[in-house]
Amino acid sequence: MNETEQLFMVHRPLLFSLAYRMLGSVQDAEDIVQEAYLTLSETTTEHVLNPKAYLCKMVTNRCIDLLKSAKKQRESYTGPWLPEPLLIDDKEDPAQNYIMKESLSTAYLLLLEQLSETERAVFLLREALQYDYDAIADVVGKSSTNCRQIYHRAKKAVGNHRRSDPLTPAKAHALSEQFVSAIITGNVSKLLSLLAVDATLLSDGGGKTKAALFPILGAERISRFYMGILAKTTEDFSFEYTTVNGDPGIVLYIESQVYGVLSLHVQDDLIKKIYWVANPDKLSHIS
Repeated sequence: MNETEQLFMVHRPLLFSLAYRMLGSVQDAEDIVQEAYLTLSETTTEHVLNPKAYLCKMVTNRCIDLLKSAKKQRESYTGPWLPEPLLIDDKEDPAQNYIMKESLSTAYLLLLEQLSETERAVFLLREALQYDYDAIADVVGKSSTNCRQIYHRAKKAVGNHRRSDPLTPAKAHALSEQFVSAIITGNVSKLLSLLAVDATLLSDGGGKTKAALFPILGAERISRFYMGILAKTTEDFSFEYTTVNGDPGIVLYIESQVYGVLSLHVQDDLIKKIYWVANPDKLSHIS
């Protein structure tokens, strides 16, 4: 492994984490990080005073360009838009552990969606990477004073986000199992006991597969939704329990093919939000 490859491998988890936060897409984040590597490999590294800043600037600007070009497509998206699920299970891989620790919940990524491309870049560079305003200014091409104003405006827009309650792996697995068991056995009372009264279900089919076009609000309606699906299901399906964006998650397989990924956002020991990604374009990175 040459010096450029070693340098890139050190920063790759950070770059992926930044790109994924910006885009909400695993595939696009991986593509942009790979582009950064190719650019770095064609650059004389001794002329790069700060490789980490150089790489972050490349990745951030490419993400901003991609977000701008995809804006109309995002605005005309069919039904709720959800980020591509990020599944991480390999606790032995230091890079994977870094991404797990640094990755943001689906709820937080959705809050970032209300920010403009530049606001999101400034906010993440400051909030997630702890960059000072002079460094951020160099990345986004604005003055440090302007970046400070952008950051405070973005922070106010995002507000105080409450993350999922921290769950031990055992407790997260048990909750996922109970949730699935209640649905497949048609145990309505058990399902209701797991859900917050004001729980919300968001499903993303992207117009490519069956999914609710609007959020389903309230434990009762969510329960009826799942019982209705159960009554119509005839396929041979199976489940795998995992972690999605730091939350308890479930991968659904139909005839051994990934059909959807579900994650559970937990507050006060109850499921507050359910995120269901069924758009096949957002699942192709999952084996």
